[in-house]
Formats: sequence, structure tokens, C-alpha cells
Amino acid sequence: MPNKCRGIGIDLGTTYSASVFYDGKIEIIANKEGNQKTSSYVAFTDTKRLIGDAAKNQINSNPYNTVFNAQRLIGHKFDDSIIQSDINYYPFKVVNKDGKPNIQVEYKKETKLFTAEEILAMILSKMQEIAQAYIGKKLSEVVIGVPAYFNYSQRQAINNAGAIAGLNVLRIINGSTLAGMAYGFHNKVSK
Repeated sequence: MPNKCRGIGIDLGTTYSASVFYDGKIEIIANKEGNQKTSSYVAFTDTKRLIGDAAKNQINSNPYNTVFNAQRLIGHKFDDSIIQSDINYYPFKVVNKDGKPNIQVEYKKETKLFTAEEILAMILSKMQEIAQAYIGKKLSEVVIGVPAYFNYSQRQAINNAGAIAGLNVLRIINGSTLAGMAYGFHNKVSK
């Protein structure tokens, strides 16, 4: 197992996320199910919180408490047209709190509100956990890849999500840039 790694890269996708690390090569880390992509879902039950593939498996049996597409809510005001359009398609409830969209779920038999940043922090923590299990040591430094179209407010919200997760966000970069760097690095090393 690699142990020279100081930090990780996380490609934080709307549907899936992935952890990568650099230790002489770029490698996508598989989760405990053996998948290199982890579903960007969080589900809440009467007894626990599920993140990733286990959460996605709750979508049919627990749709009102299974959150996905949280990235689409960050950096927006509740009244923004994109939010008003999107909330019609979510099975979970999105409510207005202080002008921002909040996700309302039932968790441990209580009604709870979470910001999109808090939901994404849970996903980032899961990706950190996957990387730490593989690498074998605690890591808190991270570079996060996000969609290229993200504006300043959305990037700041991702930075806030990282802080909520206890991560030291070194940089937020475009996911396509992250992929290009990995491709270029791989081809340079291969030659």
C-alpha cells in the first residue's frame, strides 16, 4: 500500500464522485464495493445515515430521505429560476431557509434541515474515508475537481463544504482539467 501521499484529489460529480491520489502515478481508488466511482447520494433512515452506493440503493424504498444532485443547489438563492425548476423533480423536499435552498429529511425520527454544502461535506468525508482506507493513513489536504461551468459562488460553496468536512482545500479546479492532468501525467510517465 502506498504511504508517501500527502493529500488526495476528489472529483466531486453531480452523479458520481471519485478519489484519486498521486504516488508516482495517478490512481483512482476503488470503494469497498470495488467500484472506482461512488454515487453522490446521501440517505437518511430512522437509525443511520448512508453515503454513496448504499444511499443510492435507498432511492426506491426511501425516496423522500434520499438526497442526490446536491451540487445543483449550491451557490444559489432559493428563488433562483434553476432551483425553482429543479425542485419539481426531486422526491426529497427543498425548502427556503434564510433565502437559501435547504433539504428537509426525516432522520432518526426527527425532521432535519441540511444545506447543500452539508450534504456535499458528507460525500467529501466519504471520499476521504475511501482514500484513507486504501492509503493507510489520515489525510486532510485535498484538491477538488468541479464542473467547468461552476461560478465563483458555487466554487466558494464547495470550499465551505470541504471545511465542514474538516478538509484543507488546497485548490478547486475544473474536473476536465483534473482529467487532462491525469491523462498528460500518465502519457508522460508511460513514455
